[in-house]
Amino acid sequence: MVKITAAEVNKLRQTTGAGMMDCKKALVEAEGDFEKAIEILRKKGQKVAANRADRESTEGAAIAKVNDAKTIGVAVVLGCETDFVGKNESFVSLANKFADLAFKYADKESFLAADFGGMTVAEKLIEQTGVIGEKIEITGFEKIEAPFVGSYIHAGNKIATLVGLSANVDGAEEVAKDVAMQVAAMNPIALDEAGVDASVIDKEIEIAKDQLRQEGKPEAMLDNIAKGKLNRFFKDNTLVNQDFIKDSKSSVANYVKTIGKDVKVVNFKRVALG
Repeated sequence: MVKITAAEVNKLRQTTGAGMMDCKKALVEAEGDFEKAIEILRKKGQKVAANRADRESTEGAAIAKVNDAKTIGVAVVLGCETDFVGKNESFVSLANKFADLAFKYADKESFLAADFGGMTVAEKLIEQTGVIGEKIEITGFEKIEAPFVGSYIHAGNKIATLVGLSANVDGAEEVAKDVAMQVAAMNPIALDEAGVDASVIDKEIEIAKDQLRQEGKPEAMLDNIAKGKLNRFFKDNTLVNQDFIKDSKSSVANYVKTIGKDVKVVNFKRVALG
């Protein structure tokens, strides 16, 4: 029988995040072969993942980060099954490491295939599923680029948001954060009217017309009144038209102009648990 040292067990633990006893058992089974031991731990994760495939990863940690130049932002959700795991320090640390890596990749698919300490991100997720005993997965992945990008993470890592502005000017950091908080709180469906899907607009017009018919309004008046209701829908649900949460007398678009009359919000993204 190959003798397994404490240093070898600790090295495997540091590499994989698995418990000491799991690492020792894996090294014993692998007869001291480090790479084989990692594979054994990964297979354990695959078994746990298969058993929990029907579970929902509705808890976890939502992380938003911006690069040093403030021109690229990423938002990632590392999902798990329970609030207890989602608040765990090592779990949140892993979510932050994933977010750091995410800057290099354009979408979730390429990110999952990325190298993470000698294995892919997807393999790391499987490994950690075995370590933690819950279904662990990336449930949110967003990235934006703009002349200035700001971010916000809601208390408890429940929601993470990104906002892109059209210019990097004095005051951009505070304004971008304020608008990112707006996105977290109000969850707009689009940046402006042009970003709303035509099917959503058609549905809202039909809902408005049905309401007006029930109120007894003449059919000839329905189109004009429905358009008015649609404008209200845009005001409530598109970011730049919403009332600014810190000053309801101003729209988000007008608030952004306080740092420059030509400054605009050009993009935003929001990820959340569940």
